[in-house]
Amino acid sequence: MSTLRSADPQQLRSWLFASASRDALAFRSLYDATAPKLFGFALRILRKRELAEEALQDSFVTIWHAAGSYQSHLSAPMTWMSTIVRNKALDILRRLDDAVEIDANLFDSEVMQAMQDQEETPDNTLELSDAARSLAHCLSTLEARQRQAIGMAFFHDLSHSEVAQQLTLPVGTVKTWIRRGLEKLKICLARRERP
Repeated sequence: MSTLRSADPQQLRSWLFASASRDALAFRSLYDATAPKLFGFALRILRKRELAEEALQDSFVTIWHAAGSYQSHLSAPMTWMSTIVRNKALDILRRLDDAVEIDANLFDSEVMQAMQDQEETPDNTLELSDAARSLAHCLSTLEARQRQAIGMAFFHDLSHSEVAQQLTLPVGTVKTWIRRGLEKLKICLARRERP
C-alpha cells in the first residue's frame, strides 16, 4: 500500500489526472496513498469515526467526479483533496448542527499540523480542540469567494497580490473580500464564545 511519504505531489497529480480519464487503478492508488491522512483530517474535525468515514467516502466520490476540474497551478493535490474533505465534514456538521465553541488561533496550527505530521494516526487525531470546529463552522458561514480568498491567503500563505493573480481579480477586490471575511469570522467567533 502506498503512503504519503512515497507519493510525492507529482505522483498524486498524475493519479488525479488519470482518474479524470476514469482510470480506476490510478484512482485506487490515489485512494491508498491519501485516504489515511484525509480520514485523520476528517476525524479531527468531526471527532466521531463514523462521521469521518462518511465524510471520507463522500469526498472520494467527489474527487472521482471532479478530478477533471483539478487545477495543479492553483493548489497541490493534497491541498485540493483536503479542501474537499473539509467541506464534506462541514456539511455534516451543518446537517447535525453540532458545532461547538473554539479559539480561532488554534485552528491554523492544529489543522495544518495534522496535514503535515506524517506520524499522525487517526486515533491521535481525536484530540483536536473544539477551537478548530468552531472556526470551521464560522468559515462555512462565509460566502464561497471570501472563504476561498481567506484560505489561499492564510492556509496557502499567499500574498494578496498572489491571491488576486490566482483568482484573476483586482487586488483591491481580494483585499476587500479578505477584510470583510475576517470581520465576519471575528463576529461569528465572538458570538460562539459567549456563554
